[in-house]
Amino acid sequence: MPTSIRLDSATEQRLNHLAAKTGRSKAFYLRELVERGLDDLEDYYLADAVMARVRNGEESTHTLDDVERELGLADSEKPT
Repeated sequence: MPTSIRLDSATEQRLNHLAAKTGRSKAFYLRELVERGLDDLEDYYLADAVMARVRNGEESTHTLDDVERELGLADSEKPT
């Protein structure tokens, strides 16, 4: 799918230089940036959204002890 972005001149110059020095297209590097960076962006922004819901009382949380008990993994001989 064709997509258009605007880059500041310094970033565009860096991209042009990289493409010229390596013989690859600017589109190649832009695709690489998006594909490699999307996982990190998803992790950050989706986690941020969950944290906002937790702060607003819209999302529940559970302690490790509660989860272990619920799953039958609680160690009855844990030191206190």
